[in-house]
Amino acid sequence: MGVWELLLVGLVILLGLCGVLVPGVPGSWLVWAGVLWWALKDPQPVAWSVLVGATVALFLAQVVRWALPARRLRGSGATPRTAVYAGLGALLGFVLVPVLGAVPGFVGGVYLSERLRLGRHGEARAASRTVMRAGGWSVLTELFTCLLIVGAWVGAVVWG
Repeated sequence: MGVWELLLVGLVILLGLCGVLVPGVPGSWLVWAGVLWWALKDPQPVAWSVLVGATVALFLAQVVRWALPARRLRGSGATPRTAVYAGLGALLGFVLVPVLGAVPGFVGGVYLSERLRLGRHGEARAASRTVMRAGGWSVLTELFTCLLIVGAWVGAVVWG
């Protein structure tokens, strides 16, 4: 697979990661489609292993999301800025503290957004708790799974 094709696959996967944070966009399916495209164009055993792992991970994430309460983020006061801060926090946490850092990064991003919006620690903490209960855990589950898939894909491309 050429460099330009890898960049296009990476762009589709990046759009999928952003799509996880945007309501109505099938972000996890875009991530999976990018990995599928890569596996079909570069039919190596490692590519098929990443694709199978991505499929299983996304299936398990959907099962977990069905068990969580439905998303009601609009009613909780979450703004688009909250989604951006949470997503950037999760990505930064995922890179700085490999894999597990995504969870505190996401929650920290939600808190930072609410702290900037409300100004006080107590109010921001309560608002962050409300956002997470109203569907933040569902978004975090999907985003974390997609970050794991992206990490596996990047690892396979770099070392495979």
